[in-house]
Amino acid sequence: MTLLNAGDRVSDTLVVDRLLGEGAFAEVHRVRHEYLGWQAMKLFKKVASREETRAMLGEARLLSTLGHPNIIRFFEASTVWTPEGRRGFFTMEYVPGGNLERLAAAHRPAVPTDLVSEVMTQIAAGLAVAHDQDPPIVHRDLTLANVLVGYDGAGMRVRVGDFGLAKRADPFTQMASAQGTYAFMAPEVLRNDGYSCAGDVWSVGTIAYVLLTNHIPFDNGTPFESYSLARFNNRLLPPSSYNETVDRELDRIVLAALEVDPANRPATALVLGEALRARQERIGAEPPGVARAGPVAAARPPGERARRLAEEALALHRVPGELGRAADLLEEAVNLSPRLREQHLHTLILWRRGVMM
Repeated sequence: MTLLNAGDRVSDTLVVDRLLGEGAFAEVHRVRHEYLGWQAMKLFKKVASREETRAMLGEARLLSTLGHPNIIRFFEASTVWTPEGRRGFFTMEYVPGGNLERLAAAHRPAVPTDLVSEVMTQIAAGLAVAHDQDPPIVHRDLTLANVLVGYDGAGMRVRVGDFGLAKRADPFTQMASAQGTYAFMAPEVLRNDGYSCAGDVWSVGTIAYVLLTNHIPFDNGTPFESYSLARFNNRLLPPSSYNETVDRELDRIVLAALEVDPANRPATALVLGEALRARQERIGAEPPGVARAGPVAAARPPGERARRLAEEALALHRVPGELGRAADLLEEAVNLSPRLREQHLHTLILWRRGVMM
């Protein structure tokens, strides 16, 4: 039973459309703003006093200070009455394409290497803004679930979201308390030694490793090992051991991000991003935007939902005033199916530019 349901009015300008997902602490709904269109709304489940609500809305305050194309945009923070009492919420941009979990599932067992490289580069660009604050802001909970993948007129745009555990580091130690999702947490965090910018770099490395290999780094398949420090005694195989399309330079960058000793890792997302950009310049490849996602012949046929979304988008885009909604539907479709991404990504990017075909 959710706190709010389709049709519930949040404010004079916001109405709930549908539930997007929920966790232990919050529900996320798609809402329609009377003037601004679709947004996502994070609604906290906990009964909150005024002071607690302000603390929980700290994510919104952090997001509002970090304006960057690779960080989710924040719009409004307030409270709303629900059947269970007053709850805090904030609204942010809605990304129809979904998160990296969806992208990974569509491409399983491995996301194309050039796509993973671009995802890493854009995550690093967004995090670099947070890490460059004084004191630094560390995310502390980077996972496949809270990195969103969308498309604009320039191509793919990755947004880092869910700064719910983000915290300004201690100005003297540059460390924050240890929180996050176990499989993506750095060894020093699991040891309760605190979280630094290098801990976020570890999480980016873990995301890349999973996308490239469909394996958790250092995990040899033993049940519950991803929750244990013992897994860091295992030998870490380079991503190319599982995926022959991974080049030696990307192997090196990912393995550096996954150094067990944080002193040997890139210290911040800025350093990681510079290494990724240098690799891109050396190999001379175009970042994936309009670029190929992989051979069509190797891609699985689109699922029923992806096919239906694409068909609806293609029928809708010529209706006056509906190009934006058609682009949203097509964005969902291309993130659900590599084959549809190959077929329709160029069209989607043109639609995001306002160009009809």
